[in-house]
Amino acid sequence: MKMTKLFKKTILTALPLAGLWMSSCQTPHQEENRGSEDGVETITILQTADIHGQLMPHQEMFVENGEFVFKERGGVANIQTLFKQVKAENPEGTVIVDGGDLIQGSAVAAMSEGDAIAPVIKAMDYDFLIPGNWEVIFGSQKMRSILESYGKPVVCANIYDEASSELLYPPYIIKEMKGVKLGFISYNDPEVPVRQNPVFSKGLIFKGLEDNLQPLIRELKEENGVDILFQVTHLGISKQIYLADQPEIEGVDFVLGNDTHERIRQPLRRKYAQVVEPGGFGSFVGRLDLEIKDGEIVDRRYELIDVDPEKYPADPVVHKIVDEQMAPYKKQMDRVLGYTTEPLYRYLVVENALDNMITDAVRWKTGADIAISNGFRFGTPIVPDASGKAPITYSDIWNMLPVNENVKTGKATGQQIKNWMEQELHNVFAEKPLERFGGWVIRFSGMELTFNANAPKGERVQSITVGGQPLDLRKVYTMAACRRTGEPDHVLCRMPNAKDPKVLDYTVHDVMEEYLKMKGTVSPKIDGRAKVLDLESPVLSQLPNIDYVFR
Repeated sequence: MKMTKLFKKTILTALPLAGLWMSSCQTPHQEENRGSEDGVETITILQTADIHGQLMPHQEMFVENGEFVFKERGGVANIQTLFKQVKAENPEGTVIVDGGDLIQGSAVAAMSEGDAIAPVIKAMDYDFLIPGNWEVIFGSQKMRSILESYGKPVVCANIYDEASSELLYPPYIIKEMKGVKLGFISYNDPEVPVRQNPVFSKGLIFKGLEDNLQPLIRELKEENGVDILFQVTHLGISKQIYLADQPEIEGVDFVLGNDTHERIRQPLRRKYAQVVEPGGFGSFVGRLDLEIKDGEIVDRRYELIDVDPEKYPADPVVHKIVDEQMAPYKKQMDRVLGYTTEPLYRYLVVENALDNMITDAVRWKTGADIAISNGFRFGTPIVPDASGKAPITYSDIWNMLPVNENVKTGKATGQQIKNWMEQELHNVFAEKPLERFGGWVIRFSGMELTFNANAPKGERVQSITVGGQPLDLRKVYTMAACRRTGEPDHVLCRMPNAKDPKVLDYTVHDVMEEYLKMKGTVSPKIDGRAKVLDLESPVLSQLPNIDYVFR
């Protein structure tokens, strides 16, 4: 079931799950957890999300005084140091969770098919993890084996094994600390089989939250006596905010959100629950401190912590494992393909120079009228140093393009292109959160687009030109994109009914390597090929009418 069915029905019968997933570290009768003199206990939740295989410190982009600035952040060994420091402050009351998308998005993740990530996570202090939408990238069986090799609980209430119709993972976990019982329910995005290449999730069924959310809340609160309830979701910020406003979630105190890399610096208070999301790439760790008395929250503090390597030096044990896992691939990853004189980064919802470079390269190679690429959210910045240049390495290509598919071409009429762009814009800017889908605005070369983000569905496009000429609705245009394994032949980057589809004998990585070799040094810029007319630029978030600023 898809998220569009979320909460259309109310389930009145509880699932027979009671008591099956109590955490092995429960200590309901430990005498040492007597609490403070006033009966107030502190519980600390640490959350990472969307690390995307970024094991080492890297450049990160911030917005300061209206300007983009770059700082070194992240590194899983540095995160482990942070974990240890916080646990030392509250050793009996700290829970550490990761919200998914760990094994995809970097060269070492891709070249090892996720295997290099598992020993690192096993050595870290996570209490449990959930799968993200990209965990299926190497196939469902590989996902299962990697997540099992973490040696830690994996929790998810809506992924089922297709053959047996059984839940793949426990739907929740319970932790009892300092006499406080904490419950965590987890959900992945029901639209994974559509968002990712369909073949990736073969063998799995993803169901909507309406299938079991209310029974699980009742089971945790009424049957298991959970005091504080968390929902750990990999749904994206818009859907997570929507969720927190629905009566069906009553009983959940916090939604620990993931997926969209938003940097929520103070919990967003909604009608029934508060929502957080801790950025991406391991650049940040969310820290939530709850003061609890008699099973009730009496105070809370929240901080989005920058993982500054100078403040949190690498943990030697985890650092050694990272080095060992990266060593077989390092020579290939460090190979320089070209240079850039401009910072290359994503984070921009409408247009960015990085994807302009990619689509320009695909159009240069294929000779197509229009080249298109997904509106990916991930990839750490590439920033020139004092010399005025930065190398673009083989590793960077994997950061930019996490799936090395063959290039595919096809033909479409101007009317098809217009209709497709209307749908893609609706996926990003739909007024109803449940109709938002996937990443940011589709990226393209050879085409110019102006649009109104807040217009009704089907009326957002204001103008399209191709090759400098107005789009002719009856004309047939050639288009190039990446193949998405498992999709019908006629589908081109989610656009259906393309004519004369052809899968070419080279991949998008081949194109980038050839393009950079030819260019030597590139200077990609934002050139206005996509312009939003009714929002202030640059657009850094998909959260309209919310008291939140990405920075």
